[in-house]
Amino acid sequence: MSMTNNIPREEGLDHSLSLLREGYMYIPNRKKSFASNIFETRLLGQSAICMSGKKAAELFYDEEKFMRKGVAPKRLQKTLFGEEGVQTLDDEAHRHRKSMFMSLMTKSRLQVLHEITKMQWQIAAMKWEQMEQIVLYDEAKEIMCRIACEWSGVPVKEEELKEKAEQLAALFESPTALGPQHWKGRYARKQLEQWVVGLVNQVREGHLTPPEGTALREISLHKDLEGKWLEEKVAAVEVVNILRPIVAIAIYVNFTALSIHHYPEQKAKLETADAKYFQMFVQEVRRFYPFFPMAAAKVRKDFTWEGYAFKEGTLTLLDLYGTNHDAELWDNPDIFNPDRFTGWDKSPFDFIPQGGGDYMMGHRCAGEFVTIEIMEVSLNFLVNHLAYQLPEQDLSYSLVSMPSIPRSGIVLKNIQRIM
Repeated sequence: MSMTNNIPREEGLDHSLSLLREGYMYIPNRKKSFASNIFETRLLGQSAICMSGKKAAELFYDEEKFMRKGVAPKRLQKTLFGEEGVQTLDDEAHRHRKSMFMSLMTKSRLQVLHEITKMQWQIAAMKWEQMEQIVLYDEAKEIMCRIACEWSGVPVKEEELKEKAEQLAALFESPTALGPQHWKGRYARKQLEQWVVGLVNQVREGHLTPPEGTALREISLHKDLEGKWLEEKVAAVEVVNILRPIVAIAIYVNFTALSIHHYPEQKAKLETADAKYFQMFVQEVRRFYPFFPMAAAKVRKDFTWEGYAFKEGTLTLLDLYGTNHDAELWDNPDIFNPDRFTGWDKSPFDFIPQGGGDYMMGHRCAGEFVTIEIMEVSLNFLVNHLAYQLPEQDLSYSLVSMPSIPRSGIVLKNIQRIM
């Protein structure tokens, strides 16, 4: 181990393949070997600093020190994020665009989301009662797509729903993939944006009138800092960036079902629990299981932090999964325990499954409110309104694959609604 600017440094020309091979554990493994919350490496042909922990998160979300523009690799822009979306903006442009997203998260709109989610689970369960078995992950993607489109004011034909669900899922299933699966994600992004561009133009021309407060309406008519509508493709990117993360909640739905199965004592507790405990359980699912592995930024200008020199333009990665499992922040972090959120102080820097920092001013995911709302309704339905059996299957999940999903997709059989 050599030292550069006092930061422990991983030797070698490039470690991008190691990142793909080790997935969520790439940063935690080196944090352990270096006995340091910060180290330097080389990724994608450039120097990179990797950080983990609460103090690192506080630094990472300091907008005077870090920027997002030009950070995301093309393979992520072409699949997960889209080009020129809110994740790529900084400063006033970012805050202005972010305010548009936050305007969608009102209490009344979240209540609408709550009711839509309940209804879609009920409709799905009626269908499942007629089936021998289902794969929950596949079904959850379709449920989440229905929820996303209805809540966002996006019209979709019934015969196209399954295709749209698979296209939206391809955006988060393909970014780290190689070969055909990655190209599938790129093609899906292109098809989805073309579809939504047509909807945006219909809204602007007055041929389509989504309900007030819905994403399609507000994004289509949003004006930038110069008082102009967003370019139609950029508007489409942002609409898709509402739909895509809602469909991605299917991953959390799978881990929710897995936790109910693995911790039957928790299921019994949830059958009589109040809303507060449901939220604690949901938060522990989000902390415990893998979702986003890391967040990326670039150093805005030279600075020194705790004796470490950060050079302008250096790629910097914040370890999300590792921070959520940091033994310095969480007691017994590898044990599933919803009670750890009793009296939790809601720090924006130690619990960061979807990023950290401030919702309004920073880069924390605006959709976190949506995620929690949908997960709470889904948890309640799985525990109190659905009876089912899990046949023998492979319920393991990988900390290498990104995203990580239980290998069987969780097969359920003998499904019955509980009224």
